[in-house]
Amino acid sequence: MKRFTLKLLIVKHRALWKDKSFAISAMTGFIFFIASLFANYGAVRYAAERVGNATTDILLQNLPVINTDIIFSEGAFLFVVFVIILLALEPKTISFTLKSIALFIFIRAIFVSMTHLAPYPDHIIPDLDALHYLSSGADLFFSGHIGLPFLMALLFWEDKSLRWIFLLSSIVAAIAVIFGHLHYTIDVFSAFFIAYGIYHIAQKAFSKDYKLFAHGLDINDII
Repeated sequence: MKRFTLKLLIVKHRALWKDKSFAISAMTGFIFFIASLFANYGAVRYAAERVGNATTDILLQNLPVINTDIIFSEGAFLFVVFVIILLALEPKTISFTLKSIALFIFIRAIFVSMTHLAPYPDHIIPDLDALHYLSSGADLFFSGHIGLPFLMALLFWEDKSLRWIFLLSSIVAAIAVIFGHLHYTIDVFSAFFIAYGIYHIAQKAFSKDYKLFAHGLDINDII
């Protein structure tokens, strides 16, 4: 394995970005990602305006409330920074990862628009100042804090270190939102199954990007 150097990283970026097909695919992924954020914002605002009643929950009514805001808010920020750094270090993963995340956000926005349960009555009040464009607290089904790290674990499954980092992130997030009473149990458990489905949809929908992501082939081999 080649030792990592800044020079090698620059060479890797140049080799990919100078290829028109890769550049178009990556930019398409970025545009798709930005569009998904707008869709998410609309769904979050829609759910907040039409929020209904809370419901009972087998876990939340039997577990104490613990302040897990540092994981819910600051942890989410660190997760985003980590993913950005990861994509910068391995540019061949940019296109498929961006498109997969965007697909995840679009599908979650659809679910959020359909389901308008109010937050569980006894819950912590997270610091949403940095997340107010992404969440209102009423966008519950399904949990993005759990589903997105699990999706990333599936994407980077072949890298054992990254697999466990993302899996542990998903599990820690699940524990945090349950003990913070920020999500219902169904929001948490369903996130794993939905993310798994999104991963396989992305493989089919973005097959050329996935081929580069999974096998590390030269971009000219998959055009």
